[in-house]
Amino acid sequence: MEHRRLGRTGLRVSSLALGTLTWSRDTDDHEATDQLRDFTEAGGTLVDTSAAYADGGAEELLGTLLGDVVDRDDVVICTKAGVRRTATGGVVDASRGALLDSLDASLRRLRTDRVDLWLATPDPRTPLEETVSALRHAVQAGKARYVGLSNHAGWQVARAATLLEPDPGLAAVEAEYSLLQRGVEREVLPACAALGAGLVAWSPLGRGVLTGKYRRTIPSDSRAASAHLAGFVQPYLTADAAGVVDAVVTAAAGLERSPLEVALAWVTSRPSVASAVVGARTAAQLRGALAVEDLRLPPEITVALDEITAPPAGYPERPGR
Repeated sequence: MEHRRLGRTGLRVSSLALGTLTWSRDTDDHEATDQLRDFTEAGGTLVDTSAAYADGGAEELLGTLLGDVVDRDDVVICTKAGVRRTATGGVVDASRGALLDSLDASLRRLRTDRVDLWLATPDPRTPLEETVSALRHAVQAGKARYVGLSNHAGWQVARAATLLEPDPGLAAVEAEYSLLQRGVEREVLPACAALGAGLVAWSPLGRGVLTGKYRRTIPSDSRAASAHLAGFVQPYLTADAAGVVDAVVTAAAGLERSPLEVALAWVTSRPSVASAVVGARTAAQLRGALAVEDLRLPPEITVALDEITAPPAGYPERPGR
């Protein structure tokens, strides 16, 4: 598997990342073990998790596999904070205290003394300066090697990068990016390119829709049929999305590859993208994604997909319109 620099940092990550959103809830320890083993044997290094996944269960499961399935130093662990659990559910909280408490809890669950990449999620009630101060403290304390943001707007990326200069710097931005969601191209991707942050693309398969599995029906074992993930998939089960899926399926047929591979290859070839997070429920699904590594889309197919899926441009991207 190809390894790339994360932005302008010296950290190198695999072009595909192993996502753990479903771990300990839809993916049990046996499937997680197979996924982690298959991923690392294919050359993968970046493992993406979060304190919010399964209320910390995903981190805890990953922690049980470090040392037994793979050596801790053979993987690059990325985790996220910013959601504080309460008696009534989750509350977005990116305040300094909440973030640092969350990081300490993540380290306990992961059974490690540091994470390689730590990301904060947006909190409109907390000044960005305070959130950034927690990121800087984590690096200074040796609990995080690199830091970044997750799901922030372009102006927030620029402001955080400025506040973190010159050290430790903003290493990465994690954001949704696929042929069904290209909004980051307006401001986030240009900010990453200008400021030296690598983009980690989550849901590069359009929340699973770009695999083509939902073209005719909703499979009973799919996320769209799941009580806790149906709402996550539903926004892309539209007529407009179906047209994009049809284009991907057509391109895949011409290349004699799967729609999944075409959608992934498109994302991983985009400028500033360091890695694309693949969150599979089973090891068999993951192996299908790992097959993309030898696929390079012909220019004419890339151009066609770009044109079909381009987000509308207006002011200020196109002044006067």
